[in-house]
Amino acid sequence: MSNKEAFFSHLEKGYTTKGDFINMGAAMLNGEPLTNAYVKIPLKTLNRHGLIAGATGTGKTKTLQILAENLSEKGIPVLLMDLKGDLSGLAQPGDNNAKIQERHQKIGFAYEAKKSPIDILTLSQQNGVRLRATVSEFGPVLLSRILDLTDTQQGIVAVLFKYCDDKQLPLLDLKDFKKILQYCTNEGKDEFQESYGRISTSSTGAILRKIIELEQQGADLFFGEKSFEVDDLTRIDENGKGIINIVRLTDIQDKPKLFSTFMLSLLAEVYSSFPEQGDSDRPELVIFIDEAHLIFNEASDALLDQIESIVKLIRSKGIGLYFVTQNPTDIPNEVLAQLGLKIQHALRAFTAKDRKAIKLTAENYPISEFYNTAEVLTSLGIGEALISALDEKGRPTPLAATMLRAPMSRMDILTESELKQVLDNSKLIPKYNETIDRESAYELLTEKIEKSQREEAQQKAKEEQKRVKTSSSRKSTRMNPIVKVLTSATFIRGVMGILSKAMR
Repeated sequence: MSNKEAFFSHLEKGYTTKGDFINMGAAMLNGEPLTNAYVKIPLKTLNRHGLIAGATGTGKTKTLQILAENLSEKGIPVLLMDLKGDLSGLAQPGDNNAKIQERHQKIGFAYEAKKSPIDILTLSQQNGVRLRATVSEFGPVLLSRILDLTDTQQGIVAVLFKYCDDKQLPLLDLKDFKKILQYCTNEGKDEFQESYGRISTSSTGAILRKIIELEQQGADLFFGEKSFEVDDLTRIDENGKGIINIVRLTDIQDKPKLFSTFMLSLLAEVYSSFPEQGDSDRPELVIFIDEAHLIFNEASDALLDQIESIVKLIRSKGIGLYFVTQNPTDIPNEVLAQLGLKIQHALRAFTAKDRKAIKLTAENYPISEFYNTAEVLTSLGIGEALISALDEKGRPTPLAATMLRAPMSRMDILTESELKQVLDNSKLIPKYNETIDRESAYELLTEKIEKSQREEAQQKAKEEQKRVKTSSSRKSTRMNPIVKVLTSATFIRGVMGILSKAMR
């Protein structure tokens, strides 16, 4: 048996599936694709998470596009983080040109141009479905981790949440939380000290500064109502295709705190809301996090622990998480160890540090008798990648340098008129884009403070009126000095003595 035949047999055995799958392309040997040597990813293991990595310009975004549109085609909803703004083309069919035809001829199956149903979501003032969450939904633990608070400060946040629960003060947005922070050490100081213990002004000041830092990254737009319901991420269209929800993040690349806040709240909400699935034949939802290093680079140790816990546990809910970044070393080892699918595009060895990173990356993949992994990593072309997945029994599939299929949808952005059409057809915009500012902690505490101030002013006025009245009364009853002398006992005795002598 020749080396090519042995490789084909090895690959075919490793990628044979009983259930449904996504065909990623054809495996390559010595730089050439083998027609019909398909690299298939079972739907059954797509909730085991994954990684798409590679240097800039090697095709990561197109790989993400291939996965998203094929998942949608299989009726599986998708959530994409679009930080570069180049994924909206999923809503239009691709261009069936000669280059694509040649690629698919080498792979061994025909190209078909298709569009996918999409919805545009936004965290900022950009057009799209507004994503929001309330402070109460975050809860004291998650909010403290987002703000990177000390143990003492976390305790204060927990007390503030407890007070608001006890007094039925809704914490909806950041102005509510700032108001209760100020109230507990000013007007409400005595009330707090009596029921909850003394709260330090230096601690509340430090928490307030953290809140302001978060506000400066645009979090005041994110916190509030109406809260986004994560069930709306799992919609299927009338043709049985999963909706691809694209979160436009082009204007928050320089706001990693807001990005990580949103991602952590979303994952926590998905985890708490979705029912347990166990091992099902397909995922309920697949989430792609582009530029994933933005989450991990800015995350505190407490936040990293929270992300790691969610990654480990969320797959039982039928959720697949896929991190897209330049180098696998951008992902913490604890998270990397949980990723079943790895799609590695080319890496460039310009420096000694780059060569070291390539060596480390190669060690993350199964050993193959057909490849020198470190060499292949630097020789892959655009639209080619090393792939290692999990088979239906959870075992790593053979490592395959793969010529990837072309995306069925447009490999470019939508025009303004096309984007407007998508937004006009959205069923979620009417539901979420109305701004609601109902009575909450800010208004209730402001009213309470004003009422207290009015009562205090009225009490002072009463006391002043009483004082003036008492003073006036004392003045009116005070005896005239002359009358006082004339009516005194001494004066009367003297007069009576004179009269007695006169009568003798």
